[in-house]
Formats: sequence, structure tokens, C-alpha cells
Amino acid sequence: MNILIVDNDKAAAEAARALTVAADPCGVCKVYIDPEAALADREIPAEIAFIETVMDSMDGLTFARRLRERFPLCEIVFLTSDGSFMAEAFALHADGYIMKPLTAKKLTDALVNSRRKAPELSDRPVKVRCFGNFEVFVNGAAVRFRRSKSKELLAYLIDRRGAVCSSDMIIGNIWPDGTGDDSHKSMTRVAAKSLLEDFSTLGVERVILHDRCGYCVNTGLLDCDYYRYLECDPYAIQQFVGEYMSQYDFAENTRANLQFRLFGR
Repeated sequence: MNILIVDNDKAAAEAARALTVAADPCGVCKVYIDPEAALADREIPAEIAFIETVMDSMDGLTFARRLRERFPLCEIVFLTSDGSFMAEAFALHADGYIMKPLTAKKLTDALVNSRRKAPELSDRPVKVRCFGNFEVFVNGAAVRFRRSKSKELLAYLIDRRGAVCSSDMIIGNIWPDGTGDDSHKSMTRVAAKSLLEDFSTLGVERVILHDRCGYCVNTGLLDCDYYRYLECDPYAIQQFVGEYMSQYDFAENTRANLQFRLFGR
């Protein structure tokens, strides 16, 4: 699980990190004292964020709103010694409100409850194979996308692991020679619309989410070998032999990182 901790009390933040690593040793935990620095980090999408409500440069409620703009599926848990913000927090549809001090039990309960919100992997309707060539299956049958760029768009969003991707980001990766002009923006919208229609025809809704900021994939609906690998699933680890989304150039960075983990070079 990708976990974000934002607390301008450095000692409290580091204590939360230690508890998080112990509770989820295969997860990725990032800690920030400065909320602006946390928002500037676009490398790893957050799945659950533990946020102090009272901070110097930005209050936790404002930070939560801005974080949700980037990661619509991110779960927000406020971690605080001040209970006066509870009503406002839940007005933002917060997923939890933990009073300090944080304990192993409080943290574990939050992580367990988070995992229960998504269907079990075996029940997820969309199966995704990233190792080797990229392929997608619904109800056991390979999906035949009407547009090749729709399939490539889906692959790119899956590679980004739930992060919201703007049209410019998408154009720069699936149309490397694109200029971000109106023509390429229109082609991106057409590819996204076709992708949504393909899944709707198959009876699967909300695989792709979008708003004015861009597009993202709903990771909670996917049983994906790449995501399993990052969660230290033994079978997924065995399945990876060095190839990842082999047909797509944009996947090179992820491919190289996975190969480094596998081969150490």
C-alpha cells in the first residue's frame, strides 16, 4: 500500500513512519513535514494519507482537499491531538479521525479497514497482465479495444497507479511527437471516450475516472500482476522475468526499475 504521512511535528511523523513500516513492511511510506513538499511529489500516488489537522504553512483540511484533487481515490485519515475539526473533517468525507498518540492498534485498524473497502482480488472484474505484453481480461476473456490508442491510454494510467494524469502528460507519453495542441488533445478525448465505451459495453463501469484535472484508473477494480508484485505477492514475483508492457515505450522507466529490483543492475 502507498501511504503518505503529513505532520509538521517531526517526532510524531517519524513515530508514525515506524509504526507504518512495522504494520505494512512491503508498502511504500512517505513522510513530509511540509505539506507543500508533499503536494509537489508526483512520483508515487497515495492510497491512504494520515494528515495532521493543525500545521504551520497549510491546515490539514486544505491539504486534504488539494490531495484529493490529484488522487481522487486516496483515503484520508486525520491524525491529530485536536478534536475540534472532526465535524469539518467528516464533511470532507474523511475515512477516519485518529486522536494522538498514534498506536500500533489504531494504525492497523485504519489499514485493515482501508483494504476491506476494495473487493478481494479474486472478485475484481478486470484482470490486467503487465508482465510481458500488456493485456486486459474481463470475465476471463481478452478485451478487444476498438482503438489501439485507447488500450495504450489504459496501460499508461495503470502504470501511473491511480495518479491523475493531465492531457499534456498523456500526450507526452502515448503521442511522444505530440505538441499538446488542440488536435492531440482532441485525440486524447476520443481515445478516453472510446475506452469508457468499451468497458461500458462489457458491463464494467468506473474503471476510468476523470474530471477537469485529467484521468486516472480506479485501482480498486483491478487484479493486476504489477500491483500484486509491488505488494510482495510471491506468485507475482515469480511471474516477472524482466518484461513489462513490452509493446510500449512509455513503460521503459518502470521496466528498468523492476529489472533493477530483479537483477540488481
